[in-house]
Amino acid sequence: MSNPNGFSLLRPTALALCLTLAVATPQADAAKKRRPAATGPKAPAAPSACTDLYAYANADWLKANPVPADGAVSALGALAERSVQQQRDLLDGAMTSPQNGVQKLLGDFWASGLDEAAVERDGAGPIAPLLARIGAIKKSQDVAPAIAALHQVGIPVAFNFTADIDLRNLVTYFGYFAQGGLGLPDPSFYTRTDPDARALLGRYNGYVQKILVLAGTPQDKAAAEAQLVIDLETRIARASKTREELRSIKATYNPVPTKDFAKKYRNLQLAAFLKVQGVGAEQVSMADPALFAQLDKLVTSLKPAEWQAYLRFQVGNAMAAYLSKSWRDVEFDFRGRLLRGDLEQAPRWRQVLDAINTSAGDMLAHEYVARYLPDATRERAEAIARDVKLALGEAIYRNTWMDDATKQEARNKVDRVKIQIGAPSNILDFSLQPMGRGSFGSNILIASTWHHREEMKRIGRASAERRWDVLPQSPAISYDIAHNRLFVTAALLQPPVLDMKESAAGQYGAFGAVVGYELTSAVDNRGRLVDASEALRDWWSADTAAGWQTRTASLASYYGKLPYPGNPATKVDGARTLAGNIGDLSGFELAWAAYAKAEPQAKAADQQAFFRGWARLWAQQVAPAAAAAMAATSPYAPGPWRANAPAMQSPAFGPAFGCKAGNPMLAPESERLSIWR
Repeated sequence: MSNPNGFSLLRPTALALCLTLAVATPQADAAKKRRPAATGPKAPAAPSACTDLYAYANADWLKANPVPADGAVSALGALAERSVQQQRDLLDGAMTSPQNGVQKLLGDFWASGLDEAAVERDGAGPIAPLLARIGAIKKSQDVAPAIAALHQVGIPVAFNFTADIDLRNLVTYFGYFAQGGLGLPDPSFYTRTDPDARALLGRYNGYVQKILVLAGTPQDKAAAEAQLVIDLETRIARASKTREELRSIKATYNPVPTKDFAKKYRNLQLAAFLKVQGVGAEQVSMADPALFAQLDKLVTSLKPAEWQAYLRFQVGNAMAAYLSKSWRDVEFDFRGRLLRGDLEQAPRWRQVLDAINTSAGDMLAHEYVARYLPDATRERAEAIARDVKLALGEAIYRNTWMDDATKQEARNKVDRVKIQIGAPSNILDFSLQPMGRGSFGSNILIASTWHHREEMKRIGRASAERRWDVLPQSPAISYDIAHNRLFVTAALLQPPVLDMKESAAGQYGAFGAVVGYELTSAVDNRGRLVDASEALRDWWSADTAAGWQTRTASLASYYGKLPYPGNPATKVDGARTLAGNIGDLSGFELAWAAYAKAEPQAKAADQQAFFRGWARLWAQQVAPAAAAAMAATSPYAPGPWRANAPAMQSPAFGPAFGCKAGNPMLAPESERLSIWR
């Protein structure tokens, strides 16, 4: 989402041309008198709002950001990078001059990560206590306590145990036992027999060997121990469900009492496991009891040495990215280059920042919001969001594709939508072991242990609305279907999304539109699955569903005829981009309705800022290869059409800019599409 200046500058090339003409020689002047000047092709006219709103509104940005050699740049990407720089600046300040206890923790954490010499000296020291704990396993009864201890420091092994919302009571958190404990991202990678899967498993074997050697396994025993690790993980994978099977709610949610855990999972010691995690819940979810029964058997059927090899690898695998260079290089070579497709490692400061956000993101959020979200910005965002919410309520009654009963439920739901701006009202306990600047890896474990402790505290509490699934320092806006709330992060509330120096029209056109984009999810074909009382049920009538289908099918057809920028032979995929296009048009319509009500006397010249603000959100420059890839895979229309297509449907656009019938930006009135207008 973007923000350029509104004035034009004399281009350096034009200035150079003026200077060249001024110093032309007399002979050249005489030659000009003897023959007429050659006439070349005329330069194309500068775009106007009536011919191409996107190019008109983003002219300065597009000049300042040429097409990259590869990849893409965008106004929204620049916003994301700005938020990263803000976090870096905050941590630099906390390192040199902390103003409170949380900043002292963050400053020490940051300093310990940037001190690469200290990280190198540290080697595998940070995980030495964990490896010693694993080395002390002598009998099968020692395995389960070691598993519990690793979960406690944020290294889940053998399975996953997390806090998430209780599907029977969406305001409460529940504990979820689920499958996990694998080094590869999908259980099928262990069992497939096709050449690609076998090749990946071979590469993984090499990676496991390298991690084990770094963790202390003698080189001549690495191959044998790696095979033990892969054999154990293969047993877990065979007992796990496929990704397709996990799509069902029944595959992830199954409340069971915990009182029988001590007897039922005697070897895995799940009753003791919960106690170590600080969880005293009478019920938790265990969607796949058969998996845990199998794990319970494996604790005693496998030799302790097999579990030791597996646990040593899992510790090294989890911590490799935070240890010395030899560890990081091995991790990047397999996980970064092969699995993630990264071409090179990020600079050290970015690696450290990502690590802090992963293990102590809430700590950084606490300080980020205090520094970068002024009260005035928060209040302005809240006011615009409230206006857009009211506009949606009015649009529900106005639309012609919902029947009366569905409209009433939709209005009830919109009335209850909660809008949360900046950061969640979570209450976190920031008391934790002092970090210091001596060991980055140890600080990771301190922060990860704290994070795990705070997550476990959620279980059994009616605090779901106090937590977000995204960090406030990351630019994001999202509608939470489970709790009927819209949240907007602090990092998003800056130009070009919300520019406090911009006029009201521009603010509604940019921020108001992205609010509308997300807010309609409360009552669209996704929000229809949760009603106003936050119960899981489809509250749409058959007639409403048919009306929605008709409207959206027309939109898919319309976008499917639009040429892809830079490649006119390719069309936008109207089906694949449909959800995004519905959101764009809906957000645009609701934002305009909210603005028109807030400033009903606005003149045409003032209204223009609304459309410019909207168009500047989507500024982008894309290399040809990246554009081809986006055309084939992206769920969103390209930036020029995200800006232009909704504006072309608006009855207010032409009058604001004085466009004439037949101008490219004016769709014929009989062909205009809408969702909420």
